[in-house]
Amino acid sequence: MYTGAAKDLGARVSKHEAGTASRYTRARRPVVLVWSRRVRTWGKALREEIRIKGLKRREKEALVSGRRARA
Repeated sequence: MYTGAAKDLGARVSKHEAGTASRYTRARRPVVLVWSRRVRTWGKALREEIRIKGLKRREKEALVSGRRARA
């Protein structure tokens, strides 16, 4: 599950879909945006990206579905 931060979400998703944004998504198309969150600053966006990247897969799936992950 790819996790990233973007200032222009639509443009970033388009680049991923075109295969020009990252090596990871280039081989995993089509790309589908399943969750996003707006934050006030770029620094907060990067901290949120790091936090989410640290989650286990089931925790990320729970985040996307809007439910709480079980321990």
